[in-house]
Amino acid sequence: MTVEPRPPPSEEDVRALGAWLVEQTLRDAAIDRLLEGFCERLNAIGAPLMRGHMAFGWLHPMFGSMSITWTAASGLTRDRHLRNVETPGWLASAPKALLESGEPRRRYRLDAGEGTNQFEQLRTLADAGATDYYLMLAAFQDTASAQAKRDGLIASWTSDAPGGFTDAEIAVIERLFPRLALGVKAAVREETALSVVSAYLGAGAGRRVLDGAIQLGQGERIAAALWYSDLRGSTRLADEIAPDAFLAHLNRYFACTAGAVLDHGGEVLRFVGDAVLAIFPTEGPGGAERAVRLAAAAARDARTRAEQANAEAPADAPKIAFGLGLHLGEVLFGNIGVPERVEFSVIGAAANEVARLESLTKELGRDVLASDAFRAQAPASSAGAWTSLGPQHFRGVKRPQTVWALD
Repeated sequence: MTVEPRPPPSEEDVRALGAWLVEQTLRDAAIDRLLEGFCERLNAIGAPLMRGHMAFGWLHPMFGSMSITWTAASGLTRDRHLRNVETPGWLASAPKALLESGEPRRRYRLDAGEGTNQFEQLRTLADAGATDYYLMLAAFQDTASAQAKRDGLIASWTSDAPGGFTDAEIAVIERLFPRLALGVKAAVREETALSVVSAYLGAGAGRRVLDGAIQLGQGERIAAALWYSDLRGSTRLADEIAPDAFLAHLNRYFACTAGAVLDHGGEVLRFVGDAVLAIFPTEGPGGAERAVRLAAAAARDARTRAEQANAEAPADAPKIAFGLGLHLGEVLFGNIGVPERVEFSVIGAAANEVARLESLTKELGRDVLASDAFRAQAPASSAGAWTSLGPQHFRGVKRPQTVWALD
């Protein structure tokens, strides 16, 4: 079959696409927008794409890499890949083979059957009408270090045009790829910074730090539902069981409590030893009522998670038990410490009171206690879920306060 020649992309169009990539990089464009815009513009200037794909390393406690795929038919999809987990699909893929080869480029002419017997993904693409598949690699540091740390970008470009890519179209992709890779590197570094500070400081505190809130004493007053939970029997357990077993127990407890906070829209600020300090800000729709509702839902969820974890644990494993205080008030959210070592946290009377409230759970024999201020904002439909324990004295607080137990 005779393939009609396609005119190559014009020099003016190629330069304009290169300028667009630079502009997007300077404006901190998201990686998704970079790939989508690049693919759509390549199509527009006459380099026919049916699919563009990028994968890159990711510095995250759970995820080791991320991939983004654009198709002309369905747009963008994004996938995160668990750290230290290599799926059979990845192990038997063309990108994996490229990495192992040490080559920077590989091309498979799918209309001639190249690679379709070796790689299932290429066979699937060919069955969908793809005619050409071009793989490219860009390392973000020296090649050996980049491969060891997965610090780079691997991209593939797929065409369904008769005859595949022309030499001129490959040359355009080669010419523009370094600019795309530079934009991806900048965006990965930006998103990695936010991911890391969010993992260590919490999402809200992380954003504030990256926005420049790094000076000692710098902060703002916020109203929030406050959460303070503490693991029961931790001192005894630390003496009785092996350190690795205690660490595993501690992380199971955090999965029940901090995990419930995060899943219900709260923000974990600190792990104070085996305690969890978290907030549910009142700003936004619903105000204090919404913050209290979410915090109470998280408390019930934490109970359920602990019960399930205890039921699934081996018979000789320590049981998860915790005390939880819930309060509503205003705190100062900002930097404390010394100029050389600051920490983003909340301070103020309300923060002290929620910790004192948690300590009362031991004395009163209840696992979840709430202040009167917190209970007053609870939805009317939840009235039967709370039992008044009457006025109680908080250590360090002059006036007694009414305390409520979550049934």
